[in-house]
Amino acid sequence: MSLSEHIKQKRKKNGLSQVELAERAGVGLRFVRDLEQGKQTLRMDKVNDVLALFGEHLGPVKLMQYETGKYLC
Repeated sequence: MSLSEHIKQKRKKNGLSQVELAERAGVGLRFVRDLEQGKQTLRMDKVNDVLALFGEHLGPVKLMQYETGKYLC
């Protein structure tokens, strides 16, 4: 599941509109919309402000990906 899908799912599960999520996280409505639409360039501190409402934060995740003949672990 992508970050954008995760945030949208959490928001809906908690019965929040995008406006309410933005207000509670202290970010703009446009930021929430960009986040839920999967914009590739977002400020991590603001993403963490949104995730904090759900008891979460960004962090490194072990990734097994085959790229240019090498496994990245």
